[in-house]
Amino acid sequence: MNFRRPLFNFIFILVSFILQTTLFRVIDFGGVTPNLLIIFTASAGFIRGDKSGLLTGFFCGLLVDIFFGTYIGFYALIYMYIGFVVGKLHDVFFTQNLAIPILVISLSDFIFGFICYVLMFLFRTKFDIGYYMNNIIIPELVYTALVAIFYYPLILWINNSIDEKELRSAKKFV
Repeated sequence: MNFRRPLFNFIFILVSFILQTTLFRVIDFGGVTPNLLIIFTASAGFIRGDKSGLLTGFFCGLLVDIFFGTYIGFYALIYMYIGFVVGKLHDVFFTQNLAIPILVISLSDFIFGFICYVLMFLFRTKFDIGYYMNNIIIPELVYTALVAIFYYPLILWINNSIDEKELRSAKKFV
């Protein structure tokens, strides 16, 4: 059994979570930080497919739920669905192109923010969507997209390195 991919995912989830909750909280812009876990979830789904996106999203969301959530499973479900839906695009688009994954990551962050607004605020009769859009969703989307320009190629490069090592080790046994 190959241990590289699960180890890479585990380490990258932890590093993304730690960076998101420590370093990027210090260098926030207007109280908004980039969502590195959405970047990694969408990237894993886009590069590896729907199952990988689903599992990565579940564990990213579970980590957020454990440390910051009021209910266990709320963020895990949202991240899981986003990873699964983005994973369906794996067969349609070319992963080496930078523009499409950044667009998909941005759209994923927008959907995440909108779902959080609907489930956390709209159901409590807080109808100020304009304020939430202008002060939370759109700035986070822009900041996440800017960080994803540098973060996605790193994820892709490490993923391609793991694929090469798996291919070489598979050729040894054939």
